[in-house]
Amino acid sequence: MTMIVIDANVSVAALRSGGGASRQIVRGALEGRYRPLFSNALWLEYEDLMGRPVWTAETTGSEREQILAALAAAGRWIKIYYGWRPNLADEGDNHLIELAVAGGARAIVTHNVRHLRGGELRWRDLAILTPSECLETLT
Repeated sequence: MTMIVIDANVSVAALRSGGGASRQIVRGALEGRYRPLFSNALWLEYEDLMGRPVWTAETTGSEREQILAALAAAGRWIKIYYGWRPNLADEGDNHLIELAVAGGARAIVTHNVRHLRGGELRWRDLAILTPSECLETLT
């Protein structure tokens, strides 16, 4: 099973729309094609977004909570013991790199590829992919 980090912006896009690549990534994680990796920092970001007024009528609050619970059950929780900072211009994104490296992820799936690909440090076996690129590359 391919281990990936699903950025919070992908989970939001998946739950706001009726289809699309982001939804396919989340569906793939729930169906066992991908194994999402989580850290406390990423999960807190997911939970924070649940309370924001960004949602459409595509999903209800209860449905979103059920999907997050299912993602948590399908995923693997990673403890991060080593920080790779400073690396990215946006300090708020460094936790994604640290999670991916600590968990041995093949990719970080994000809509924010420009910022994550612009880091000072590079890992040969870690790809930064949009949801569409992930579906094309890791399926």
